Amino acid sequence: MTYATLADLIARAGEDEILQVADRDGDGVADATVIAKALSDAGDIVDARLAARYQVPLTSTPKIVNGWAVSIARYFLHRDGAPEHVVRDYTNALNDLKDAAAGKFPVPDAAGIAPAESSSGSVTAYGSSPAFSKGNLEGFL
Repeated sequence: MTYATLADLIARAGEDEILQVADRDGDGVADATVIAKALSDAGDIVDARLAARYQVPLTSTPKIVNGWAVSIARYFLHRDGAPEHVVRDYTNALNDLKDAAAGKFPVPDAAGIAPAESSSGSVTAYGSSPAFSKGNLEGFL
C-alpha cells in the first residue's frame, strides 16, 4: 500500500528535485511508473516494519506514516546516490519505524495486533531434567 503521493514528494523536496530524479525519459515530466514504484516500495517497508505490532496495511495514513513513506520513497528515487540530508531523513524514518514496531511510541489511528489468548489460563514449561537437584547433590549439602 502507498502512504504518500507525488504531491507529498513535491511538497517535501520541491518539483525541481523530483524532476531531476524521476524524469528518466527526459520529457520534463516525472515518470509515473518511477514515482509509483518508489512509493509502493516505501509502503512495503512501512508495512514490513509495522507488521510486528500493527495490522497492516493501515486503514488510514497518519501524518507521521506519510512522512516516513515520503522520506523512504525520496531516498529510493535517488538511484545514483542521495544527498546527505536525504540519507539522514531515510535513516531517521527507518529508526522511527523500528521504534514504533518495538512499542516505544504508538502510531496514531493504527489498530494493534491483539496478543494470543491462552485457552487454559495456566502456564506449562517443558525441558530436560535439571542438572542439579536434591538427589544428585546428596552429600554436598
